Amino acid sequence: MSTDPLDLPIFTDLDADTEEPGGREEGRVRSAFRYPAPAETSPAPAPPLRLLRPAPAQLPAPVSSRVVGLVVIPDVDWELVARMRTEVARRLAEQIGESRPDREAEQAEGAAIIRQVLEEDTAEEIVRVGQARSLAEHEVLAKAVSDAMFGLGRIQPLVDDDRVENIMIAGFNRVLVELADGTLWEIPAIAESDAELAELLERLASRSENPRSFTPASPSLHLVLPGGERLAGARDTARLSVVIRRHRIRKVSLDDLVEWGTISPTLAGFLAAAVKARLCIVVSGEQGAGKTTTLRALCAQIPRLEPVGTFESEYELFLHELPEQHAIVHAWESREGSGERLPDGQLAGSRTTAQQIIDSFRFNLGRQILGEIRGEEVWSMVKLMESGSGSISTTHAGSAEQTMRKLVTCAMEAGPQVSQDLASTKLGETVDLVVHIACDVVPGPDGSAGRKHRYVQEVLAVSPGERPRGYATTTVFARVPGACAVPDTIPEELRGKLAAAGFDLAGFEAEAAQSRLP
Repeated sequence: MSTDPLDLPIFTDLDADTEEPGGREEGRVRSAFRYPAPAETSPAPAPPLRLLRPAPAQLPAPVSSRVVGLVVIPDVDWELVARMRTEVARRLAEQIGESRPDREAEQAEGAAIIRQVLEEDTAEEIVRVGQARSLAEHEVLAKAVSDAMFGLGRIQPLVDDDRVENIMIAGFNRVLVELADGTLWEIPAIAESDAELAELLERLASRSENPRSFTPASPSLHLVLPGGERLAGARDTARLSVVIRRHRIRKVSLDDLVEWGTISPTLAGFLAAAVKARLCIVVSGEQGAGKTTTLRALCAQIPRLEPVGTFESEYELFLHELPEQHAIVHAWESREGSGERLPDGQLAGSRTTAQQIIDSFRFNLGRQILGEIRGEEVWSMVKLMESGSGSISTTHAGSAEQTMRKLVTCAMEAGPQVSQDLASTKLGETVDLVVHIACDVVPGPDGSAGRKHRYVQEVLAVSPGERPRGYATTTVFARVPGACAVPDTIPEELRGKLAAAGFDLAGFEAEAAQSRLP
């Protein structure tokens, strides 16, 4: 039986490769940090851990490192790293002058300067202590300086680790890492101060492909990192707050969701037919439930040659990076703008999702995907669903029914001209299905660790309804405690469309009858 990549047990990433029975490398933990640990110095004891969930049995630490959960942190002189980064930045600025090399060329020049600075420092080290650094120590330092110069500094190794799903920071020295199985681990400081962390974020924001501002005057930051991770930052909190969400799985299908236990084969067939029948779908769930992954799987059902447009505040879907699955994807990302404000109050150069959607109507799109509904952009979703069928969006909600109520509230945020009656009527006319995802943390067999179980909890069909509600709902797939939803009722207005798209209505009815038995 295959394992859901979203549900990897915490124990599966141990290294079994040992030198000799009883040797010092026995039981080595594979480091979540990509810095290799120097091999010449003696092991450092693991510090006491304050775990938010039960810890696995204590594991021996590799040499010259500290174990935090299953993350191995090598010893690095961060003050030395900071000084080297400053020197490398100075020399690189002198070398490139007024030229504007692309990112790869700049990093290549920077790597050469890092080697040069390290060689000079190693020579000084020999004079000071009569001994050079080992090759392993040299590599550790070079990687740390490179990450400080071009990456996320001490955060970079966490971003590089496939087990890490979320990195949560409430000040430079209060950091939690959530692994794919749902366990949380507290790790040491990722900077020397909040000011240093803020400086790192300012640099990342200004150097991104879609530049953003992160200053006391602009205290909110939403950014896609070079590796595709989503970063959210805030300076108007008690401490500098940062959350980094890693999108570990980009190419995913409905068959994958079946294999992982997220949906049943019958539900997979239903969703495939719903996309083929060009029904308008809203995928809902709480934070981290797997909405984006499910949306990607639904999009995988769109014919490859059908032109697709995606609209996001920050790229998360990355359909435009899957040419083998989508031949043509026009991917729009909103832009904040900068400089003076225009007469309409917007910053020069800014582009909102609503403006981009208007532009998209000249792009001959077969399908339009609005990544996330958080507020009044729900009207953009309505416009897409009215203008062309088959649109798909996501939103945060606690249930399928709450999803509709939330969308009504979001629509009313557009202003007093939008009444509840207007909002609910429009949504009843445009939304066809709400697919709601739940996420439970299931304890391990020995109670020592948990793992996340993500599953589609229910599916509602939405249709126009009588006032004052304005819409009606039908439970197509019903809730089952702690398990994937089971067949219930398909409304008459959808049966013909689904049958024409190849859905097995008879099989659905048979399963529905079976699920109703006591």
